[in-house]
Amino acid sequence: MSDLLDSSCGQSVVRLVSRGNAIIAELLRLSEVVPNVFRLDTKSDQTKYSEVICDFSYFKTCDAYDNRIESNPQLLDRDEEFRENYIEILTRFYLAFESVHRFTVDINRYVDDLEEGVYIQQTLESVLLDNDGKQLLSEALYLCGAMLLVVDHRIDGLVRERILVSYYRYSAQRSTSDSNIDDVCNLLRSTGYSPSGRRPVNYPEDYFRRAQIRPNLVSLVIGRMRSDDIYNQSSAYPQPEHRSVALATQAVMLFIALYFSSDILSNESAAMREIVDKFFADNWVISVYMGIVVNLVEEWEPYKAAKQALANTIDAKNIKNHSYRHHSKIVKLLPQLQQLLKEGNLTEEIVLDNVSKLMNLIRDCNVTLRWLTLHTCQHNISEANIVSKKCKQLKDLVVIESKYDPLLVFQLLLNTAEFELKIKDMYKQLLNDKQEKWNFYKKECFERISELAEVFSGNKPLTRVEKNANLEQWLTEMSKQIDALTFDETTVTNRKTIQLIQALEEVQEFHQLESNLQVRQFLNDSQKLLHCMIKTLNIKEDVLITLQIVGDLSYAWKIIDTSFTRYMQSGIKRDPTLVIKLRATFLKLASALDMPLLRINQASSPDLVSVSQYYSSELVSYVRKVLHIIPETMFSLMARIIELQTNHIKELPTRLMKDQLKAYSQLEERHEVAKLTHSISVFTEGILAMKTTLVGIIQIDPKRLLEDGIRRELVIQTANALHRGLVFNSKSKTSELVTKLKALAQVMDGFRRSFEYIQDYVCIYGLKMWQQEVSRIVNYNVEQECNAFMRHKVLDWQSIYQSKSIPIPKFLPMDPYSVNFIGRLARELLRMTDPKTTIYVHEMSTWFDNKTHVEVVDSKLFPLMMKSIGTAGINGLDRLISFMILTEIQSILQYLDRNFTKDKVWPQILLDINENLDAIDGKITATHFTRIFGPALTRASKPLPVVFDALARIGQMQIIRCNIGHELNTSCKFQSRHLANALQTLNQAIISDLEHHCNTSNKSFLKEDTPLLFELTNYLEWTGISDPLSKIYITSRAPPYLELISFLLTITQIGKFVYIKAIHGLGAKKGSDHSDGLPFVMGMITFLRQFHENTTHQFISHCSQYVCAQTEIQTALSSPKVTEMSSEAYNTLEFLDNFIRFSGLQRKLVVQNIPDFLFNQFHSILTPTK
Repeated sequence: MSDLLDSSCGQSVVRLVSRGNAIIAELLRLSEVVPNVFRLDTKSDQTKYSEVICDFSYFKTCDAYDNRIESNPQLLDRDEEFRENYIEILTRFYLAFESVHRFTVDINRYVDDLEEGVYIQQTLESVLLDNDGKQLLSEALYLCGAMLLVVDHRIDGLVRERILVSYYRYSAQRSTSDSNIDDVCNLLRSTGYSPSGRRPVNYPEDYFRRAQIRPNLVSLVIGRMRSDDIYNQSSAYPQPEHRSVALATQAVMLFIALYFSSDILSNESAAMREIVDKFFADNWVISVYMGIVVNLVEEWEPYKAAKQALANTIDAKNIKNHSYRHHSKIVKLLPQLQQLLKEGNLTEEIVLDNVSKLMNLIRDCNVTLRWLTLHTCQHNISEANIVSKKCKQLKDLVVIESKYDPLLVFQLLLNTAEFELKIKDMYKQLLNDKQEKWNFYKKECFERISELAEVFSGNKPLTRVEKNANLEQWLTEMSKQIDALTFDETTVTNRKTIQLIQALEEVQEFHQLESNLQVRQFLNDSQKLLHCMIKTLNIKEDVLITLQIVGDLSYAWKIIDTSFTRYMQSGIKRDPTLVIKLRATFLKLASALDMPLLRINQASSPDLVSVSQYYSSELVSYVRKVLHIIPETMFSLMARIIELQTNHIKELPTRLMKDQLKAYSQLEERHEVAKLTHSISVFTEGILAMKTTLVGIIQIDPKRLLEDGIRRELVIQTANALHRGLVFNSKSKTSELVTKLKALAQVMDGFRRSFEYIQDYVCIYGLKMWQQEVSRIVNYNVEQECNAFMRHKVLDWQSIYQSKSIPIPKFLPMDPYSVNFIGRLARELLRMTDPKTTIYVHEMSTWFDNKTHVEVVDSKLFPLMMKSIGTAGINGLDRLISFMILTEIQSILQYLDRNFTKDKVWPQILLDINENLDAIDGKITATHFTRIFGPALTRASKPLPVVFDALARIGQMQIIRCNIGHELNTSCKFQSRHLANALQTLNQAIISDLEHHCNTSNKSFLKEDTPLLFELTNYLEWTGISDPLSKIYITSRAPPYLELISFLLTITQIGKFVYIKAIHGLGAKKGSDHSDGLPFVMGMITFLRQFHENTTHQFISHCSQYVCAQTEIQTALSSPKVTEMSSEAYNTLEFLDNFIRFSGLQRKLVVQNIPDFLFNQFHSILTPTK
């Protein structure tokens, strides 16, 4: 580390550059989660939010804009809802945008501090003379330009403006004195750039000019980059033809820096010729940052000097020469690599002897790979654009002249990556064992020379070797010198070792020892060991560093996906063991992480983990994408297994007659299933053969990768089946629901059975996986469907059910009302059971058409739903219907508030009724009824039918919920009897404890913050141990005189019904009334349950007294038969009977006003008048 980096001056710029890399990572991360609502792409978004989302035109008329929203209650409510839902993500975007502005400010502040002498003995010029200083200042300027380009390329200008305006309107920060939101808005306002559109005039230099970077910094940095090799890369690329690759990183930085001084691009021809000759003599496509690729032909088209300077590079002859050179290289390199990669051809000895040649081979491979990959990659080419046509022509020329074969280039990538990994692993091992091996060679050599000395002493016999005291003494001295060699003093030791080798060669000549084979062998072995000592001592980390530099694949961070993924996948499909080779490629691609993380690590920044996590997860996502072909192929094979198991292979009965054995054997079909199963297991072995690999900071476990891949494909297939299977024609008179559910049940059963069958062959818990993923799909879709009913919405990136590695697909809505399949299913069910067109018979759990009396929906529908969408699906449907009920209750309360509470007349009418009832102690007689309720009944006929319809819809949904609960509970008792019993017991125990606590004020065993009740409720709902009619959907104060309004509603609507003995319930009196009695009763129970029980008790009391009053009125007007009762009174009795029965209230609430025997036996002793 240089002196500069040890000083506060150096540390400041290191921290600045570190922050720049972290900002770009955050911008890239955010660009993937831009809320679609800010794009205003869909008609629904435009209709709903266009009046509350605005671009920078807002600042011209901000007061008028805000006043328009505030003066409209609906707009204000929508605006507030939008703020609640999006303020979190808006804040995150704004902080990222603000950090871009702060980065530009901090660069300028650093330059100003240098010029003002804040850093003692340091100036801008002196920092640029330091090796680390010029690197860091160049990187700071480069990162400033890169982040501006990333913002503009990845987040559309209009979207940026809408985000900033929304944040400005919703955040309180704009009112603080230290807020710089105006500067942020000025820096990041829309440039007019669009990836698919025409390039704006003076772009991007006008955009860069907004940053106001100090001109002297720009000038000095550009000058330093033009003249110096600031990263000293030439040592890694000694060959002259590799110069442009050696300076590639610097070239990209210079390309960005030139936009801060566009005058050079336009007018300084000599400077541009120098830059092009040095950096772009043989290339015109470069990678700007983490795989963002630009074509200089297109980028420099508006600049005269740059365009002229580049003309030599893109000359057809020059392109042909380079294309032919790289084609020759690839033809030559591939056989060499394949030969070296053969088993046994790459040993430690070969690596040590030929390290220089092997490094040259790796350099050639990487240079060729880089040039061909960049200059043949796909661009956004517009046929109408002349410059784009030129780019396309150049690319086509390269493809033709280099005889470009993507498979050959892919093969080169695979082999190069594998070769590099082998060399790297081998060299790392050599470095680890360096001292140990050197000591071993030294010991062996010492022992051999010592042994030979003993031979010449005459003490140790050796065939035909005479005693020689001189040789003995010389060899003994030689062995002492070998023993004296030390590992730490590399240079001295190597020099002495070479002298020892020369001495051993000379001793053979002087003493004519060649004639004795054994002695000569001893001496040759000793020489070899000394040579090995030199080679081992020369093993240095420099080779690994060079290998890291040369093997950089960051330029292909994005290109690799578009260029090679399909070849990777087709290769895996043919031979699953290719995954082992691909591991090396993925590790090579991980080298791209070094560039952004180097400075972050150097600055000891806390951003290291988040930035590492982001880039590592991006790479892991790509690995998943490539390897997803394995589960995809598995599922295509499983589809055939499903088809065979579902439609062809018969299930074996428990008892099988001998003569039926042949019919049930189905050998051909079973053989095909076995063959398909074997193919699936081979694919599994392919991915499991890949070792556990650390990619960045994320460890890839092949078993987990396989499981996630299978889950992902399962989610795609299942979500598609649910999406396609549950589409209904709302205009059709006859519903397709049962047919669609049966077809879906067959598909889902096929999936489940095949998973159950295949799980042992691929080492997974198939059924567990199936249940988890189906549950997740349903929960996610229910959550998204319920967003329509919630003020605070759960956005896609906030959902606990959505996953980046195993994403649940989102489909476009198939109708104007539903977001996904669960909404379509719920609305189709509601359409079929509409109380205006059907009659529900509780005893049969069946809906009949109210005109034709044909069965529309029977009790078999819910078991069929259980088969098709499972427990998770039917529970999700129940939750969705709960939200619909909540919405209906809220709409009733709003309607009552608007038409009764805030009405000019109704409050007085209801107050008069209440005072009159108080005056008579609530005892209503026939005389009182007409006088007290007459005016109200006349006025209530108009507003109350709306509430009646809403209550009927609530009742209809409650009936469906009751049937769903029954199905869930029945299924649970059959399939998990012990679970059902345990939950039932626990539930009763807790209720008993709570009742005891309420009655005696003794301390409950439940703590206030216990999650038990929440968890238990979830279990109870999943197992159907709950009563929908007892649920509290909303906590709100009851509207004034709610019991009177409910009573008026009941007696105004009860006349529309008639008691039908066949169904033992109320039906519509006239065909035009379109109403069913039981849904109305259920709806009224649910509605009144939301408020204090006194409201319900008073309502029942009023209804009971109404029966008495009606009977008294009828008796006074005529002399009916003893067994007859007015239809209104009879219907009210029927209403009360159902109300008490389904609500679970005590019957004494009714018999306080009506004789007990009458209420209990009115069906058998009374008949309604015609």
